[in-house]
Amino acid sequence: MTAQKGKDLLLKLDTDGLGSFVTVAGLKAKRLAFNSESVDITDSESSGRWRELLAGSGIQRAAASGSGIFKDAQSDEEIRTRFFAGAISPWQIVIPDFGAVDGPFQIIALEYSGNHDGEVTFELALESAGAISFAAA
Repeated sequence: MTAQKGKDLLLKLDTDGLGSFVTVAGLKAKRLAFNSESVDITDSESSGRWRELLAGSGIQRAAASGSGIFKDAQSDEEIRTRFFAGAISPWQIVIPDFGAVDGPFQIIALEYSGNHDGEVTFELALESAGAISFAAA
């Protein structure tokens, strides 16, 4: 696989609940992380006292974050409204030449900042709130 442009990693929101995802902001930096907790089942009879893990168990989660500028007042309102309502909404993260991750996410952090001689920027953090699906590109 060759290198991909960071700008092609997209964070999209299903604003109407009908499965139509739209890019809601001009994100300059984006990140997607997957985590899985392990379940330790080591006991006194474990071979050589090496740790043993229970396959297929534990909690899996996905986290996405980004920073940038809102593309318009409507996208700012979509995100702000969902944050203050504590809403869980369908999001899609598109990874160039890899695929797309879809699922319910909740906005867990929303920060605004700006310099006196620049634009207002924001930072956004999402946590998965249910099953996540992946579709290869």
